[in-house]
Amino acid sequence: MRILLDIMCGGLPAYLRMCGHDTVYAVDRGIEADDALLAVAADEDRTLVTRDVQLADRAEETILLESRDVEAQLAELSAAGLDLSLEAEPRFCGRCNGPLESVGASRSTPEYAPDPAETAVWVCADCGQCFWRGSHWERVERTLERVRADARRE
Repeated sequence: MRILLDIMCGGLPAYLRMCGHDTVYAVDRGIEADDALLAVAADEDRTLVTRDVQLADRAEETILLESRDVEAQLAELSAAGLDLSLEAEPRFCGRCNGPLESVGASRSTPEYAPDPAETAVWVCADCGQCFWRGSHWERVERTLERVRADARRE
């Protein structure tokens, strides 16, 4: 799914990108005005995710969130039918939403990233950020597992 998050949903971009959703965060593009958000959603065929009831009423495709808490927002997105499973091969940069490319085993990585000969590493074609399945990946996975478990109990 192609998603546009308004400024009220700042805790969600990395989660959604790690789950394989092409996710634009309004702040990253400097979009604040409702009309501009609606134009981007329409021009780029994106589902608008917002907590703003009046804005949601004006959008063609929207998911209206009620909670301010990130885990509760993830639960609401799951209930709306959004797949919140981590991708085996991540496709979108958690920082900027750019496309990720696999780093070959013989390539070097920045000092902060692991050796790609030992750990799968991806690099963003747009911003150059490296990603791998480390402690952040594990925290996101645990959070998403809690959200799914809570949804099954309800």
